[in-house]
Amino acid sequence: MNSLKVRLLLSTLVMTVIMLPIIGFTLSNAFERQLMSGSQNELKAYSYSILTVAEVENNQLVMPELLLENQFNVSQSGLYAIVTSSNDLTTLAENTTDNMPLWQSQSLLTLSLPALLPSPIVGETLFSTINLEGSSHLLFSFSVSFFNNGQEFPVTLHIIKDQENMLIALNDFRHKLWGWLLLLIVVFVSVQIIGLLWTLKPLRQLTYELERIEKGQQKSLSGYYPLELQKVVKQLNTLLVTEENQRTRYRNALSDLAHSLKTPLAVMQSEKEISANTNVQLQKINQIIEYQLKRAQSAGQSSWHLGIGVKQVAEKLVKTLSKLYRDNHLSFTLDVNESAIFKGDEGDLMEILGNILDNACKAAKSKIAIKVLNENEKLTIEVSDDGEGINQSQQAIILSRGGRADTYQAGHGIGLAIVNDLVSSYRGQLFISKSPTLGGATFTLVFDIST
Repeated sequence: MNSLKVRLLLSTLVMTVIMLPIIGFTLSNAFERQLMSGSQNELKAYSYSILTVAEVENNQLVMPELLLENQFNVSQSGLYAIVTSSNDLTTLAENTTDNMPLWQSQSLLTLSLPALLPSPIVGETLFSTINLEGSSHLLFSFSVSFFNNGQEFPVTLHIIKDQENMLIALNDFRHKLWGWLLLLIVVFVSVQIIGLLWTLKPLRQLTYELERIEKGQQKSLSGYYPLELQKVVKQLNTLLVTEENQRTRYRNALSDLAHSLKTPLAVMQSEKEISANTNVQLQKINQIIEYQLKRAQSAGQSSWHLGIGVKQVAEKLVKTLSKLYRDNHLSFTLDVNESAIFKGDEGDLMEILGNILDNACKAAKSKIAIKVLNENEKLTIEVSDDGEGINQSQQAIILSRGGRADTYQAGHGIGLAIVNDLVSSYRGQLFISKSPTLGGATFTLVFDIST
């Protein structure tokens, strides 16, 4: 649910799934009411056509043998008419001798009517349904009163029509309606998904460019973005340029500071009058200056991590160290994952890996192994040698937090102190153990590259 794409897609699906079925039910109900209203008007028209030909003579209802509407003349045609005497009550009248049919159409001769038929008040109509021969029929009842020799002759005309055709039309409409609505849902959702992908395309492009910046494949955002994102892109590019320039100025200032400090120290060390103890202290001062300057130059956990390929840096260092320790006849084994990326400054990676490899070259007898893995959002670098290894007491001193530069034993001096601080600045971890294959020391670096 933290994804904008998922949120927009869910909102679209919810609106589609809720609104279109509501529209479908509304249209279906409206069509059904329209059919019922049309059927009611049709039956009302039939009743008027029958009443116009009905007469009362001597308190007897007189009807023609054939009606104008031919369906009344055909047996079981689906359209029927029957006239009963009216008791002028609002309740249903029983089919008693007083309510015996006074007349019925020929279409009704072979059918049996239910025992009860509605009898509305004279002048009123009633629209309902009845079950006839196991089939549902529409029933329109209309009570009227004829005058014969000054006397009222109330009757109720019942028009019955089979609603099978209406139900067929209604079901056909519903099937077509829901079929088209289902197709409309598919089309609507597809259009929304396409529109959503098109709308979010600039965000995907922005994510892609940021990933390339993290990997060091480009230094700024260069794609074309819509108006809503142009200000963000401009500010991000300004931030990248500003931080890069600031880091460059900072390192240049530190280099100038180192040069200005080392020159007086070199002059003082060249003096013949200074004592040996003073010379030792000057060397320590020189080491401390170099150590602290390198710590200060570290990019560390900065806001932007430009990705650096570990394999290129490792190959460059191995090539350089092979020349420096040519007389030691060292054999380097390099096993580096091609996708291994160090999210940080290239100079820091060179400092970290260079110091560890330099110590390995000093301690190794003949073999050094470098293994780099990029798995489970972790970058793991292992450097092993076949030397004497490092005992537990030395490991504690080397990796102790806040240890002084002058407390390290030979071969593991200021270089490892810088490595430890650099690794900590990137929120990484440094472990020292015994190599299971070469028998010497194994330095293991672990960095989190998930962010």
